[in-house]
Amino acid sequence: MRSTKLGRPKIIQNPRKTVRSLEIPVIGEQVPNQISKSAKIAPGVKIWNFAYVGPNAQIGSGTKIGSLAHIDYNVKVGENCKIEGLAYLAPLSSIGNNVFIGPGAVLTNDPYPPSQRMVGVVVEDGAIICAGAVIKAGVRIGSKSVVGMGSVVTKDVPPNMVVVGNPAKPVYTREEYERKKKSWDST
Repeated sequence: MRSTKLGRPKIIQNPRKTVRSLEIPVIGEQVPNQISKSAKIAPGVKIWNFAYVGPNAQIGSGTKIGSLAHIDYNVKVGENCKIEGLAYLAPLSSIGNNVFIGPGAVLTNDPYPPSQRMVGVVVEDGAIICAGAVIKAGVRIGSKSVVGMGSVVTKDVPPNMVVVGNPAKPVYTREEYERKKKSWDST
């Protein structure tokens, strides 16, 4: 079966709303994604299997979105981000440029569910959110900070800081993180 070029929309009728489907080249078959008609997808974005991008979402150029990721309505994602599979970005979240969001990470938007008032998470440029982390609504993740895997973030994270745990607490700087990463990569 011949694949359709990434980015060529196909309309799928849904009983609740009409959405676009970006057909992603897959070995042997086509796997549709649910992309809202009002979502703005910049050139060079790659979206893998079964991902969802909601109404009025904006995805910056060069960003990669993994399988089963859910980017809800009114979410802004910057350029050259990597959003791994099963990540959930709640409505009103704002993601800067060059951000990594690991598999299964959850950004929430309701600090006292279920409530009538929502507030998104802000993730600044160059931040890393590792697998399985949960970020409370209204929290700001500072530029070049790192949220360790499985962490539960209930307060703002300062720039260039690594936080881990439940609740997440600072453990060292991004500079130390990069030293540890470099040592790991060289072994």
